Amino acid sequence: MEVLAALNLGDFAQVFSKMGMFPVFDLAYYIVSILYLKYEPGSVEVSRRSPVASWLCAMLYCFGSYILADIMLGTSPLDYFQYNSHILLASAVWYLIFYCPLNLFYKCVAFLPVKLVLVALKEVVRTRKIAAGVHHAHHAYHHGVFIMVIVGYVKGSGVALISNFEQLLRGVWRPDTNEILNMSFPTKASLYGAILFTLQEAHWLPVSKSTLILIFTLFMATSKVVLTARHSHGSPFALIESWVCHLLFGSPLGGSEEEHQHPPAAVPSSPVKTREDVGEGTRKRKAKKAE
Repeated sequence: MEVLAALNLGDFAQVFSKMGMFPVFDLAYYIVSILYLKYEPGSVEVSRRSPVASWLCAMLYCFGSYILADIMLGTSPLDYFQYNSHILLASAVWYLIFYCPLNLFYKCVAFLPVKLVLVALKEVVRTRKIAAGVHHAHHAYHHGVFIMVIVGYVKGSGVALISNFEQLLRGVWRPDTNEILNMSFPTKASLYGAILFTLQEAHWLPVSKSTLILIFTLFMATSKVVLTARHSHGSPFALIESWVCHLLFGSPLGGSEEEHQHPPAAVPSSPVKTREDVGEGTRKRKAKKAE
């Protein structure tokens, strides 16, 4: 009981919410973001053929959320590039991941225990970006609840919402990968987080911002670490979303059967016989009987 009394959650949340993100947390964010860029098919070939295109893609992976949010709020999309230290740090990470001799840096950060730590640190930055996006939108539009949700959602989703544009820089066009059509767990979580922080900003959620930041960060970090360790692309919200969509929109419960069942293996069918083939076979049988 004395330990619990000494552990003041409110004070800890306050200290945690004021913790600076640069350079440790931002560095982890850049490493994981550019690591995912290298996982994309053809990204290594682009880095050899056109380093400028590869660098632009890396900057979109790191700062795409700021660029898109600035466009939506009517400010310059290049506004974030005034922070030279962030651009240089992200550029250094890009160079080491793609061009380090013997791929040493990539192998180190892609090593699963190291990657799990980096993924957890990245989610700290994501939560801060969602909260900052909602606060920024509230400052510009005091009663624009939907604007707060949208800006917070964009800030947390990162490059996912403009992934098709980023693919064009690499010479790839895959409209089926649209994040709106196939939302990943981080994108969904960013939307739900933006809603929570909007409710808190509008004083409709009886919890302090620092406490909400701490709780949501713990949830995001834990979820992403578990999913990454299991190499899973699933979502903790899958069951709830399935029931809600079934009740409200008539969606199949747990997805359509075609998604969960593999079609039976095709049985090779005999070639269709034409009329001439049938006639030829009949004549042969008659000739055999006559013999």
